[in-house]
Amino acid sequence: MVRRQSRIPADALLRRATHLCVDESLLTGESAPVRKSPSAEATELERPGGDGRPCLFSGTLVTAGQGLCEVVSTGVRTELGRIGMTLRLVAPDATPLQVETGRMVRNLAIVGLAACLIVVVIYATTRGGTPQQWKEGLLAGIAMAMAVLPEEFPVVLTVFLALGAWRISRSRVLTRRMPAIEALGSATVLCVDKTGTLTENRMTVTHVLAGEHEVRVTSHPERWPEACRVVVETAMLASRVDPFDPMERALHVAASLPAAHDATDRPRALLVREYPLSPGLLAVSHAWQASPAGPLLVASKGAPEAIATLCQLSTEEHAALEREVGRLAALGLRVLAVARTELASHGLPDDHGALRSRLLGLVGLEDPVRADVPGAVAECHTAGIRVVMITGDYPTTAQSIARQAGLAHPDTVLTGRELVRLSPLELAARVGGVQVFARVLPEQKLEIVNALKARGEVVAMTGDGVNDAPALKAAHIGIAMGGRGTDVARESASLVLLDDDFSSIVAAIRLGRRIYDNIRKAAGFILAVHVPIAGLSMIPVCFADWPLLLLPVHIVFLQLIVDPACSLIFEAEAPEPDIMRRAPRAPSERLFSVRTVGVAASQGLIVLVNCLAIFLLARRDHGPDAARALAFASLVVSFIVIILINRSWTRPVASMLREPNTAAWWVIGGAAGFLAVVLGVPEVRGLFHFAALHPADLALSLLGGVASLLLFDVLKLSRWWQRLEGHRSTAEKV
Repeated sequence: MVRRQSRIPADALLRRATHLCVDESLLTGESAPVRKSPSAEATELERPGGDGRPCLFSGTLVTAGQGLCEVVSTGVRTELGRIGMTLRLVAPDATPLQVETGRMVRNLAIVGLAACLIVVVIYATTRGGTPQQWKEGLLAGIAMAMAVLPEEFPVVLTVFLALGAWRISRSRVLTRRMPAIEALGSATVLCVDKTGTLTENRMTVTHVLAGEHEVRVTSHPERWPEACRVVVETAMLASRVDPFDPMERALHVAASLPAAHDATDRPRALLVREYPLSPGLLAVSHAWQASPAGPLLVASKGAPEAIATLCQLSTEEHAALEREVGRLAALGLRVLAVARTELASHGLPDDHGALRSRLLGLVGLEDPVRADVPGAVAECHTAGIRVVMITGDYPTTAQSIARQAGLAHPDTVLTGRELVRLSPLELAARVGGVQVFARVLPEQKLEIVNALKARGEVVAMTGDGVNDAPALKAAHIGIAMGGRGTDVARESASLVLLDDDFSSIVAAIRLGRRIYDNIRKAAGFILAVHVPIAGLSMIPVCFADWPLLLLPVHIVFLQLIVDPACSLIFEAEAPEPDIMRRAPRAPSERLFSVRTVGVAASQGLIVLVNCLAIFLLARRDHGPDAARALAFASLVVSFIVIILINRSWTRPVASMLREPNTAAWWVIGGAAGFLAVVLGVPEVRGLFHFAALHPADLALSLLGGVASLLLFDVLKLSRWWQRLEGHRSTAEKV
């Protein structure tokens, strides 16, 4: 036995029922409950959705009536269970950043270990092979390994993604899987469910028609015409006193509006009889009586064709009614016709169809689009992200919502029945030009996501129901609604919108792009600083008369600059001004692209040449410790300049100095302070194998570190650099 407001525990066939209606939005995404009709002959379950069927499904909610059913399937054999089994078969892919970074770290680690062994052998054998030389060679090899091993990359990914998840949470978006943050910046398609995602998941009365009068509720706050007020009041009387059905609740809300409310006091009436919905007549009538001997008021509402039957409309009246219904249906509205009649106190017929009512008008209801959706969709279009609606609702309703939301090309619709006839290859060819998918089954949502992925798209998928869970898990970025979403949807998603605000998705995408941009800046900085560190560790080994320039203690000091810079400064960097006006990052674009590696290597080589030149010039008139100190000071200053330059690859340093970044000034100030201590305090200077420096020599060394890299700041203003940036943006659009 199933009753109102109870969850159905298993898949079943309905054998007997009284006015049973079930909310199946959990499985179908349809916002309105569906009417169930019992059947003694039915033996097999049909798919969820549609009125007048005897099929009940586990997890759905009874909104009205009661019934007796025969259980057919339980557990994993139910429709809900099959979705759970599908989830088990969907495995999330490793993100491109994970794959590429893992490959880069592995390769550099192999190179670093090999270089360490080579340095030890070359140093010792070219200097006599004594135990002391082998000891010094081992120190040189350790310094070389420390210079090459990319220990910063795991730190950068961990810190950036963890702090990125914290920043995104401030926009009311919970990150369940941190790798999804990376994919946000390259999302090219955003697949959204209609009910509860684009819309508010509640029915609202928007149009009231009564003869020549028409009221649009949202734009008609003044007092309504009397005829329209009577239509809404009658529709409310034909509804339950304590409504649970979304449409009946909407009718009660509309009748309570000041513009629709009659200020005169009406006598309290008693509900005498209810004529329920039946397969033969899709209408409901309630008979009310104000006093025991008084007349009866019968209020009726239902499908327009059913009310037309009750009112016995003429051919011309029926045609006029159909025209009005068609006009409202084209707007994506659910249309109810309303009628009433007055009878003597004992004049109620036993047969519902025997009522002879008078047509009052029509009521149009819709599940309204969220207020912030059109703006969010427009920003997605500006950012080059295609928004696609996937819904279980009817094509006409889906098209109407798509137009209101601002989706591009809403007239092109692909239905679930058409999807069945398409092969995976044909579907992949079609999905590129379709913005609206209607009457789609749960497994078909998964097929659409996979078809988009097969086209090379980076797919973000939003949803809140169990029927969305497989697609949420298969998408590169699954985004679940937290307030209204089911537990299954939230568990399957990578991100959860805590306030169900669609605009939060755009904020998350903006932050995702910012995070990836900053990871790219940090990666370029890491590569740039490792080039001179590796060069200054390796080159002296090849010359027997050269002292070692970098010892392990020097590498440790440099890491005090490199690690905070790459993990704090660049993470806190503000987004570029055009971050949401450019196309999504191409899925094929690599973090360590030719451009990124080329720019970083150029910066590193310039620093290396500058440090070697300072060392060679200082060596003529100074001892090896003084020359080493001058080269090291120039190296530290060069690192600070690289930080300032790489804060933005499009804006000059002078512009970036006006951009707040507290972490940058703390790291730069700390580096300058530590360098002053290392060069000025004799005990610390001896630990670093440095000699005291003349102020003029030190000033020239520091000036060389600054001047060597300002070339890149000049390049940012050149047309060649701007064309290179434009080429990158064009490549991302392909």
